[in-house]
Amino acid sequence: MKKVIATEKAPKAVGPYSQAVEANGFLYVSGQLPVDANTGEFVAGGVKEQAKQVLENIGYILQEAGYSFQDVVKSTVYLTNMADFAVMNEVYATFYKEPYPARVAFAVVGLPKGALIEIDVIASK
Repeated sequence: MKKVIATEKAPKAVGPYSQAVEANGFLYVSGQLPVDANTGEFVAGGVKEQAKQVLENIGYILQEAGYSFQDVVKSTVYLTNMADFAVMNEVYATFYKEPYPARVAFAVVGLPKGALIEIDVIASK
């Protein structure tokens, strides 16, 4: 059985998808963009500020479902420019403690609304 997870603290899903879905002991969090849920707009700044907002949005969703960053087992990072990898990694490291989740990061041609970064995660209890 699957359970849809939604929180007002993170941006609402604006298409045919959910913020997250919990099923069989796993939480699948949809890709998050650097949108401030209070304004509905991207946060100002570059990839550092965008990465922080994306991870905060993920944190809100994890919290709503009763999970934390320590429960994340896999994350996927999408960057529009691999030159931003080091900055993203610096911000990413502030949200996780060892043992770190598995991760993949790669460059994409583009992201919705011109975002510089998007991240999705899978968590397990």
